[in-house]
Amino acid sequence: MDKKIRTVVVIPTYNEAQNIESLVFQILHFHPQFDILIVDDNSPDDTGRIAEELSKRSNKIRVLHQARKVGLGRAYIEGFKYILLQEPLYERIIQMDADFSHHPKYLGDLLKATQNSDLSLGSRYIVNGKIVNWGIVRRLISYCANLYVRFFLGSRVKDWTGGFRCFKREVLDSIELGTIKSKGYLFQIEVLYRCLCHDYNVTEIPISFVERKKGRTKLGCYEIWEAILGVPRLSFLNKNSVYK
Repeated sequence: MDKKIRTVVVIPTYNEAQNIESLVFQILHFHPQFDILIVDDNSPDDTGRIAEELSKRSNKIRVLHQARKVGLGRAYIEGFKYILLQEPLYERIIQMDADFSHHPKYLGDLLKATQNSDLSLGSRYIVNGKIVNWGIVRRLISYCANLYVRFFLGSRVKDWTGGFRCFKREVLDSIELGTIKSKGYLFQIEVLYRCLCHDYNVTEIPISFVERKKGRTKLGCYEIWEAILGVPRLSFLNKNSVYK
């Protein structure tokens, strides 16, 4: 794909001091033309300080600091809104986790997939996609969660809950980010559902999703219950044309 397409990678962080520097280096190793925006959710460890030091060493890296912990969804929204205001305009906006569960080697595949679609998803649940180093309980929760979402919101997408995505800027510009209230992993589902309700084309590419080696997972009971209760609400809103 044309290297002149202006692309930024948005990475939300909370207590990722052990991962963020290595991740940034690998992203720029694979794609030195990309910019990076780190959105730190008021991490009590050294993540924010490390991110600031990285930004001082490279003009490819910028940092947004949240005044308090507001959750994954709000961190992404603030990051996306910030990026959409930048000039020259970014044509592609990629989101990814900070814990190496999403390997930077797939960034080029995500970008290339948007040649013929409006957004692309790194998928664990299509042919050649896989999950590495998860226990049976975690696999079952994730698999059942995706079945649950597909039951209410449709089966056009196999991996609704993944957070490794590439958007054309007009997609994020049109789905009214400021009206999204989801805070946890429901945010991933709601953004994707809004895109589908706007009839944007989605392409899934296979990835190997690898359990983090450093740090702790942020998935908690609140995020699970938010998604369980929130998915039927999204379906109801669409039936009443809120997202159209």
